[in-house]
Amino acid sequence: MPRRQKSKLRASEKRRQARGEAQGESVQATAAVEEESTSSTSSQSEDTTQSLPQAGSSSTSQGRRRAQATTITSTAVSCTRSDEASNSQDEDRANPCEGAYYTESAGEDPLTRKPSLLEQFILYKYKMKQPIMKEDMLKIIGSNYQDRFPEILKKASERIEIVFAVDLKEIDSTKQSYDLISKLKLPNNGRVRAGRGLPKTGLLMNILGMIFMKGNCAAEEDIWRFLGKMRVYPGRKHFIYGEPRKLITKDLVRLQYLEYRQVANSDPPRYEFLWGPKAQAETSKMKVLDFLAKVNDSIPSAFPSYYEEALRDQEEKVQTRAMVRASTIAKVIVPSRAMPQNIFPPLVKSVLCNPPDKKV
Repeated sequence: MPRRQKSKLRASEKRRQARGEAQGESVQATAAVEEESTSSTSSQSEDTTQSLPQAGSSSTSQGRRRAQATTITSTAVSCTRSDEASNSQDEDRANPCEGAYYTESAGEDPLTRKPSLLEQFILYKYKMKQPIMKEDMLKIIGSNYQDRFPEILKKASERIEIVFAVDLKEIDSTKQSYDLISKLKLPNNGRVRAGRGLPKTGLLMNILGMIFMKGNCAAEEDIWRFLGKMRVYPGRKHFIYGEPRKLITKDLVRLQYLEYRQVANSDPPRYEFLWGPKAQAETSKMKVLDFLAKVNDSIPSAFPSYYEEALRDQEEKVQTRAMVRASTIAKVIVPSRAMPQNIFPPLVKSVLCNPPDKKV
């Protein structure tokens, strides 16, 4: 074969390898989409929509949000498939019999397709506890769309937020690296348990929202009925949350995000959930309502009764903080009439008591 032709073949092979490396992580993140995750997330989003009174958001926009949420968590499971074996204690094994594949339709709007690809990549990196680099994200969306990167990234991060209750933040402006940050200070940045995994914050935010909407105290049967519509059942291992009963009634109670107590005088015993002290300290009714409103593609004020209660809660917390601050300041200030006589050194005291004559 002529030398020039060999050189062309080698150059072509290098280009193919470069493209393969750039897309390799995307391929990992788009491998097998679980049918279980699709039904679970769709139900989760639908039930959150049903929990809030319908006000100001159309069925079309809600349907679009539900479809987005379905895609997001579906890809979250697909991008973790290769890592399931080493983390089987936390999450279910992927079932290859239920696998589907994420495909890019030629007629699909690129600004819908590209955020979906980016979501898969971001969730894969979070799951594997690897840095999310801007350089890699640009490779995922392709050179033709790099000028639309801010818009694509915004859509991807918003759609991840409404499912997992995490915010995409730049953590190193020099290296241009990002990470998903849990809205609550759950251990291991929202994973709760040690090791790799996906955030549990979204589940907790939904439970806090349910407690809020049930008058700040929700019966255990109401919580499980709500979670059942998300395909989350007590005693049945979930692909993201592990064994839900342990997570909710043990882990989140031990971490003081939930309070789990027996209903007074109940026979047979019944139990109920309230916000725990950590939830009271780290979030508010307004923040939880804002999260639920985003899922419904709406705003908190579109739900007047809950919004008014959240405003009152906000004002009470401001007043409480002001009172605590005032009390702290009062304790450290010594009243002048109680000031000890020997507070000044002798020399300073003599100068204060016998000031020097003024010079003319």
